[in-house]
Amino acid sequence: MKKIAFLVALVIFSSCKTDTKTKTEETSAEEEKAKPNDWVYLFDGTSTKGWRAYNGDALPPGWIIKDSTLTFDTELGLEQDYEGGKDIIYGAEEFDNFELYLEWKLPEGGNSGIFYHLKEGYDGPPEVSPEYQLIDDENYARIHDLTAYNTSLGYTEKPEELKPLQKTASDYAMHPADPAKKTLNPVGEWNSSKIVFTEQRVEHWLNGKMVLSFVPWDEAWYEKKNSDKWKNSVDYGKYKTGYIGLQDHASPIWFKNIKIRKL
Repeated sequence: MKKIAFLVALVIFSSCKTDTKTKTEETSAEEEKAKPNDWVYLFDGTSTKGWRAYNGDALPPGWIIKDSTLTFDTELGLEQDYEGGKDIIYGAEEFDNFELYLEWKLPEGGNSGIFYHLKEGYDGPPEVSPEYQLIDDENYARIHDLTAYNTSLGYTEKPEELKPLQKTASDYAMHPADPAKKTLNPVGEWNSSKIVFTEQRVEHWLNGKMVLSFVPWDEAWYEKKNSDKWKNSVDYGKYKTGYIGLQDHASPIWFKNIKIRKL
């Protein structure tokens, strides 16, 4: 009788062990499946392969590799004389859901931006693409005359000032970055930025801190889009996949460690 009981117990124990192993293997498979793809460098400091002008076939003059950085090598222009820049795109691949990381620095009075879900065939990227703003928050308005531009947007109170929707890490003219969470290094020093995009949530990070999040294409998003700068830009922000782009805004700009992974 004892021998029979021992055999029954042994069978039960073996069965439990097999079930546990199976569940562990299934869990490992699910975890592996859920892991994000590896980072892919769009610019690693050695080559501009994949980069070209927006609506163009090659990098425009001024965009070069200098000291292992992707640089727009130019003199600082004035906002009131700006007639459109030589924006560039990583044209080798389009991205939908992604995590994009890069490091950048600007000169005093500098201005640039990061575009995503960018499509060609338009007069310029801002007409169609959301923009992670890069700008000299502290000195820009002192050097550039913003009065006419801001007045045209309906800013009647202190139109000469840089507005929250125009400052670094904001979703330009859509969602302001939280100033209480921002740590922006002085001009001439490196900063890091990250954009995380999924259809459920967009995150803007600056120097390791999340400073903005919003839901794309929800009712609040469309209300913002249709009530301000983009109300007459029919295709602004509508695409769910597209190129990554970098903006020349009549300003020197330096980028390095540009990498992305698909989500």
